[in-house]
Amino acid sequence: MKGQAIPYLTFNGNAREAIDFYAKAFEAEVQGIQTFGEADFPTPPEAADRIMHARFGKGDFLIMVSDAFLGQSVETGNHISLALTFENEEEIQRVYDALRQDGMVHMELQDTFWNSKFAKVQDRFGVIWDLDYPKE
Repeated sequence: MKGQAIPYLTFNGNAREAIDFYAKAFEAEVQGIQTFGEADFPTPPEAADRIMHARFGKGDFLIMVSDAFLGQSVETGNHISLALTFENEEEIQRVYDALRQDGMVHMELQDTFWNSKFAKVQDRFGVIWDLDYPKE
């Protein structure tokens, strides 16, 4: 694995407001924002301005943020996940297989349009993991 587990916060349509708030509070720099409308897949007009992925940080401090897609609920307990980046496909597959045992798969391990192999898994203890292997 590369680096550390990165907190990933999910909001219900107010991610942009949260990003502004936290960036100011931590004196952090917004490092990028992509909306669902900018993504390469069909998006309903009412979801176009929602944040699909954003990052802010300062030095080694990094937080990733998104809005839930329309129809997905955001509740205390499912609004925070830990993001891990892997160095190869074998490693991400091994960790994915281990975490899904007696857990719940939110997104199967698969190739994505953002040029990664990605999965979202809730383990048997209720911790949600975003697993990512960026392809070269």
